[in-house]
Amino acid sequence: VQLQASGGGLVQAGGSLRLSCAASERPFGSYVMGWFRQAPGKEREFVAAIRRSGGSSYVYSDSVKGRFTISRDDAKNMMHLLMNNLKPEDTAIYYCASNPRYLITSQVRSEASYEYWGQGTQVTVSS
Repeated sequence: VQLQASGGGLVQAGGSLRLSCAASERPFGSYVMGWFRQAPGKEREFVAAIRRSGGSSYVYSDSVKGRFTISRDDAKNMMHLLMNNLKPEDTAIYYCASNPRYLITSQVRSEASYEYWGQGTQVTVSS
């Protein structure tokens, strides 16, 4: 599976951006797709994930909960991250990732659980 992230850019604090992740293959029912980010000088951290097993379930990091919304469109092999009320501390390279198997919540938050990664898209939030 190849993933392609897009939609990053420069935005002022309080603004919004919508990231997209295009997958080369149609995700199956138990696919987990997620977003991670890496700020300069920091380790990559979990942002959000969506699990599809029957219905959908969502996991967010505390730092973005209430501001970011993750969604997926399996018919188009796409995943999105709508980021509202952006803050300068959201500045980072954002990566999309996926895993073909169901993951429990603790696994969803770990980058080691994901098999496929996109190349990243830069998000810069100015104060």
